[in-house]
Amino acid sequence: MASRLRLVHAMANVRGDVERLTEALRELPVDDAAAAVLVGDISSDGSADSFREVLRALGEAGLRVFWVPGPNDAPVTNYLRESYNVEVVFPKLRSVHGTFAFGPGYVLVAGIGGEIVDDPDAAREEIERLRYPGWEAELRLKPLAELDEHPRLFLFSTRPRHKGQGEQGSQTVAELINTYRPRTVIVPADGSETRSEVLGRSHVVEVADLAAAGAVTVDIRSGEVVSAVSAS
Repeated sequence: MASRLRLVHAMANVRGDVERLTEALRELPVDDAAAAVLVGDISSDGSADSFREVLRALGEAGLRVFWVPGPNDAPVTNYLRESYNVEVVFPKLRSVHGTFAFGPGYVLVAGIGGEIVDDPDAAREEIERLRYPGWEAELRLKPLAELDEHPRLFLFSTRPRHKGQGEQGSQTVAELINTYRPRTVIVPADGSETRSEVLGRSHVVEVADLAAAGAVTVDIRSGEVVSAVSAS
């Protein structure tokens, strides 16, 4: 039986910096009970070339990887096509943008990228920017309700709203977390500090940008940040 996914090496807002990404990946052990995860902007400019370079660097590292795009990873066509292409070549890689996949030990990894807007009348956008009304995020993740209670890891590029943040963050994301109760949620941080907080029964880990924090290793059972690998 495969080891259950336990550790994730989380990176946020790579923004096409393949050199820094490669340096961070080089320091990570290839472990059957671990995976790398990316949230926030992946590409530098939304071009197919930028996506291709970043995703190929992930594949060549030999790690299992899950990711969702950031708000600036538009147009979505480039993101989807390059994600599809790299998954054909590197079977350990999986985009979970609006969908889900299973990690080792049947740990369910799900999420949705881009900016999630609570206003139900907000226009969705996938050409100039990735932006989704909250109801679409709820619809895309609705099939999770029919799955067994596997341990869950969620990836978002929009932070949830919770106490201490005032009106910052998305109420929709907070409700999705409270509904599906993932053990750990990985989101980009608003600033240069990585931190872990509790929302309901879930641990929400806000990961600082790759340029500031490198790869941050998180124990998804406890939500604890156990180490950081600098990519400076």
